[in-house]
Amino acid sequence: MSLSEMTLLKRLSSGVAIATLALALVACSDEKKETANAAAPVETVDTATKTEMKPADTMTTSSTSATPATTPAAGQTQMAQAAAPAASPAAAELPQAEGEIELSKLMEPGALPEMAIGKADAPVTVVEYMSMTCPHCANFHNKTFDAIKAKYVESGKVRFVLREFPFDPRAAAAFMLARCAPEGQYFPMVSMLFKQQEQWAAAQNGRDALLQMSKLAGFSQESFETCLTNQKLLDDVNAVMQKGMKEYKVASTPTFFINGKRYSGDMSVDTMSALIDPLL
Repeated sequence: MSLSEMTLLKRLSSGVAIATLALALVACSDEKKETANAAAPVETVDTATKTEMKPADTMTTSSTSATPATTPAAGQTQMAQAAAPAASPAAAELPQAEGEIELSKLMEPGALPEMAIGKADAPVTVVEYMSMTCPHCANFHNKTFDAIKAKYVESGKVRFVLREFPFDPRAAAAFMLARCAPEGQYFPMVSMLFKQQEQWAAAQNGRDALLQMSKLAGFSQESFETCLTNQKLLDDVNAVMQKGMKEYKVASTPTFFINGKRYSGDMSVDTMSALIDPLL
């Protein structure tokens, strides 16, 4: 954890009371599409983004739930098992790429400046599409992200890019505030909000909960209001989401692109490492 994140979290300890994260906030998919009949959440996402929403309304609209993937058939026949080559447990657990896009196209400029850490010429580029109210995204950032950063980003092996994919207005507001944070504070602000997700994502008054956290991060009442009433910023955040959905086929959060190969769902340090290492 960076010094700036530790400072935010120490100041946060006396802040907003903890609330239970509502089931309605599960707006992300923790399972990748595994059968041709799996229900795709793209339509749900599209509906959310098509809703006309002004920045001032971001605290009052309810979140949108993604349609869960269909559970794949359990087991295999003995004949299929006999025919298949033996695989190690680690290899069997690795997710399969759901698609691939040319890295140069994936990295084309979008509506907002890229939020990235790591060397621009690193051999591996990881792009994550995330929603700030997604529990699976929070789990990745709270349990995996710092280890990947220390192991690969700081050693110059990986460039890690974060992109906005808000499933609901409250997530959009959180992204806007992270974008409005002082220069160099986007990643610490995102980390703080994920660590304290239960305190603001399900709070009865989301605006007040985010205001208190924003003040601890250096915002004033005026700068908070100015940020959340910036219609262009809101439009740009939604444009990043729309481009990811339409051009890169992002349908759930978190979704990762590792050198252009698309994977959906939360990942452990071991799983992500196993996907990165062969590319180094």
